[in-house]
Amino acid sequence: MKINGDCLLKGTKCVFVPYEAKHVEKYHRWMTSPELQELTASEPLSLEEEYDMQRKWRNDEDKCTFIVLDAGKLTEQRSEICSMAGDVNLFFNDPDNPHSAEVEVMIAESTSRGCGLGKEAVLMMMSYGEKRNLSAWCPHVHSQNRISKCGQFVTVL
Repeated sequence: MKINGDCLLKGTKCVFVPYEAKHVEKYHRWMTSPELQELTASEPLSLEEEYDMQRKWRNDEDKCTFIVLDAGKLTEQRSEICSMAGDVNLFFNDPDNPHSAEVEVMIAESTSRGCGLGKEAVLMMMSYGEKRNLSAWCPHVHSQNRISKCGQFVTVL
């Protein structure tokens, strides 16, 4: 995540900011939801473990994580924390192809779902990656995630 440590990316519907310690408490609340755990195939962490994970991801070379802010809410409320909608990640998992990445998005806030934030977040992340010489993408939707509208054209795990 070092590559995006000081980036702010703006789209029409969403804004990306690096995942920082100030975001952890709200992120942790999201991830205590059994629904989100199932949709993301995640295991619950304690708040302390979540802070440790944020610090680890901040320094990892094989990940790039942004918090997705709902641009409409950010304009209205002028608060990053109040406008947090989810996260988007690149995972550099293929040691044989340094120009490939897995892209994942989670729109955790139910009020931000179904309005195109996830689609825009994936497209913004792919554009960000292309500017860093990424050219091969591996999007995944977990089989438990029946909500995702993109499941019709990506690999289901």
